[in-house]
Amino acid sequence: MEISEIISPASILANLKPSSKKQLLQDLADVSAQKTGMDGQAIFETLLEREKLGSTGVGNGVAIPHGKLPGMDGIVGVFAHLNRPVSYEAVDDQPVDIVFMLLAPEGSGADHLKALSRIARVLRNQSTLAGIRSSTDPDAIFSLLTTMENANAA
Repeated sequence: MEISEIISPASILANLKPSSKKQLLQDLADVSAQKTGMDGQAIFETLLEREKLGSTGVGNGVAIPHGKLPGMDGIVGVFAHLNRPVSYEAVDDQPVDIVFMLLAPEGSGADHLKALSRIARVLRNQSTLAGIRSSTDPDAIFSLLTTMENANAA
């Protein structure tokens, strides 16, 4: 599962300005609802339910909120670079400014996990994060995400 298969430059929010974690998840749900045709409130509730199991803030200012929804056709991602970090209850207690939300069909077991793993691996790279944090151009961010993906696959 390649990142370029689940996200496009049109799904990259390069200067999002949420005031809180909840607002961030709502914004991501709204954008993904437009992209997928799914109900935004259902997406938001799915993301909140997943957060109740444990924060998807993986550290170093990165969060990967995710969930499975009935009726999804495939795995869909929305990426956000926040204007200002928000408190996210991350594993390292640091605020989050890089967010890659992932939605998957209800029965997508292995593909969902592979996509999560790929995203985590790319966002663990310090030079990728530095490049993303210094950019407000969705095309440039897309290139950084997918270039590192290709480098990691080599």
